[in-house]
Amino acid sequence: MKVTGFTYMRNSFLYGYPVIESIKSVLPLCDEFIAVVGKSIDGTREAIEAIGSPKIKIIDTEWDPQLTSGGKIFAQQANIGLKAATGDWAFHIQSDEVIHEEDIPEIRQALKDNLDNEQIDGFLFKYLHFVGDYKHIGTTRKWHSQEIRILRNKPEVFSYRDSQGFRKYSSEDAYNNEEKGEKLKVKRLNARIFHYSYCRNPYLLGGKVKKFKSYYNANKSSTQDYYDQSELFDFHSVIDVLSPFTGTHPAVMQELIAKQDWEFKYDASRGSFTPRHKFLYEVEKITGWRIGEYKNYKLVK
Repeated sequence: MKVTGFTYMRNSFLYGYPVIESIKSVLPLCDEFIAVVGKSIDGTREAIEAIGSPKIKIIDTEWDPQLTSGGKIFAQQANIGLKAATGDWAFHIQSDEVIHEEDIPEIRQALKDNLDNEQIDGFLFKYLHFVGDYKHIGTTRKWHSQEIRILRNKPEVFSYRDSQGFRKYSSEDAYNNEEKGEKLKVKRLNARIFHYSYCRNPYLLGGKVKKFKSYYNANKSSTQDYYDQSELFDFHSVIDVLSPFTGTHPAVMQELIAKQDWEFKYDASRGSFTPRHKFLYEVEKITGWRIGEYKNYKLVK
C-alpha cells in the first residue's frame, strides 16, 4: 500500500497559515508528499524545502489571476497535486489543516483494511474549527462538520468546486465543462481535522480574508497581495456561538501555540443567529442531528 499526501499553498507565512505544521502532521502516514507551491515572496517554498524530508516533492506554479470565479484557482491547484500522486490513496490536507498524531493508527488501519474494497472511494474526517484562539471552536452549521480528506487515487476523480471535496467524472472534458459528476462513496472515521483558518494573528487574518475573497470575485483582480497589516480582523464578525475546546492539540502545533501573539476575548453577547439557524442549532444540541446539512458524498456504513 502506498499513500500520497498533497496540498497547495502560496505566500503562507504572509497570511499566517500553519503550512509547515500541516505537512509535518501527515508525513508519518505518507510514502510521498506533493507540495504544489505557487510563486511566493515570503519564503514559503524555502521553508518547505527546509523540512528536509525525501518524501516531499515540490511542484512550482503560477496562480492565474483570471481563475477567480467561485474559487476555481483552488481546485486547479489541488488537481495538480492529485494528478501527480502515485499512491493507492491520496490524502488531501489544506494549509490551515493539521491532523493529530493520536489519530494516525486509526487512519492507517482503515486504509489497509479497505485497500482492496473498490466500493469505498474515500474517507470522511471530523472537523474542529478553531476561531479566535486555540481554546474556542465553532460548532454550529456555519462550520462544516466533516469532509472527505482521503480518496482512492483514480484518474476519474477531480477536485470539486473550490477543492472543498472531490467527485468522479466520466472524462476530463466533463469536468472542465462543469458537469456535476458523481459523489464519492466514503466511510466515516473518528479521526479529526484541526482547522485553524480563523485562528491566527488578527492583522494577518485581515490580509488573508481580503485575499481570499478576491479568489471568488470574477470582477476583481487577484494579483494584489495585502502586505499592509494595519487592518485588525474582527473575529466576532464570523461568530454566532463558540464552544470551549478542552482537548489536546497536535504535537506539531505546540510551538506555534506557545508563540501566540494576540489576545482573544469571546463575547457571547455579540453572537449573531438568524431565527431559523437559532432553532436548528437548538434542535441539533438536543438530538445531535444537523438538519439539511450539505453532503458532498455518499456515506457507506
